[in-house]
Amino acid sequence: MIYLDNAATSWPKPEAVYQSMDSFMRHVGASPGRSGHHLSIEAGRIVYETREAIAQLFGTDDPKRIIFTPNATEALNLALRGMLHPRDHVVTSSMEHNSVMRPLRALERKGVEITVVNCSPEGFLNPLDIERAIKPNTKLITLNHASNVVGTVLPIAEVGQIARRHEIPFLVDAAQTAGCYQIDVKAMNIDLLAFSGHKGLYGPQGVGGLYLGKGMEHKVEPLTYGGTGSYSEYEYQPDFLPDKYESGTPNTVGLAGLCSGVNFVLSQGVDGMRIKEETLTELLINGLKTVPGVIIYGKGDSQRQVAVLSFNIAGLIPSEVAMQLEEGFQILCRPGLHCAPIAHKTIGTFPRGTVRLSPGYFNSDEDIEISIEAVRKIAAGKRRW
Repeated sequence: MIYLDNAATSWPKPEAVYQSMDSFMRHVGASPGRSGHHLSIEAGRIVYETREAIAQLFGTDDPKRIIFTPNATEALNLALRGMLHPRDHVVTSSMEHNSVMRPLRALERKGVEITVVNCSPEGFLNPLDIERAIKPNTKLITLNHASNVVGTVLPIAEVGQIARRHEIPFLVDAAQTAGCYQIDVKAMNIDLLAFSGHKGLYGPQGVGGLYLGKGMEHKVEPLTYGGTGSYSEYEYQPDFLPDKYESGTPNTVGLAGLCSGVNFVLSQGVDGMRIKEETLTELLINGLKTVPGVIIYGKGDSQRQVAVLSFNIAGLIPSEVAMQLEEGFQILCRPGLHCAPIAHKTIGTFPRGTVRLSPGYFNSDEDIEISIEAVRKIAAGKRRW
């Protein structure tokens, strides 16, 4: 079996991830911050060490600014719904995931004004278009770091400079880049960074989070209120980090796995992992370019995208291609719209979508070569609609 769906969830995980989760369930198992006994203290230590590892990865010296959520989607909702109000204006791009677009459309119904800046058909963004879209009531700029459809990397550092110059908070969706691409929240002028734990950070599903830059805790209201294990004598939510945003018992076993995943990334080095995935992506692009009938979307430049490639075979529906890849060649991928219809409209593949192949660090050159030949065979025997 060849797994090429790492843009959805990375698999397999580093061995240490499995071991740390098993060890937590067998030997710790308690809730962090809810009791004074040694198992609860150990659980709290695991949670804090995970904050420290992620803070190191993103270039912040304050681990308390790493807020844990069940996934990047909730982190994005926390940022968007926590700080935008009626008559506010927000700027975003036409390559966003529904984790951004759906909360924004819901807020639009409540009076929030949205400007969607068009990207090129290859998925690229001109940062000056973001600056032109700014209005006196603009309260937020939000962009993904890299597209989950075609992998194109947006000019985050350049837009960060624009946002800082205009004193507008900048929210970045790093679901596709955390662990795969160097991110320095201070150097890039990122105020809010949503990340997924189960993709490039090699943790399990059910863990993600939001980095809150200095002062953002005064602008972002919590999504949920409840027990935090702190200030239990009060019926009001604590106003300090991270407790303000972390009500309820956390997914501590998931965070134990995430800690090991992040430490794996740190030990390998983000740049080293990036080179491996870039090499696999280049092999995939160059190979598919030689297959008659294959249409590749995006720039097709491994140095300007993450390890995500969308393609179609002329005359075949994406879901049919994906089915043939799995049933005939045991290659797993993802067809369709990838929860990003606006991105597919931008690149011209709506409503049918594309076939997405997303190699990861644990794939091999041989995996890519086999996949290219599989696509070649499917294209040679294609059936018309």
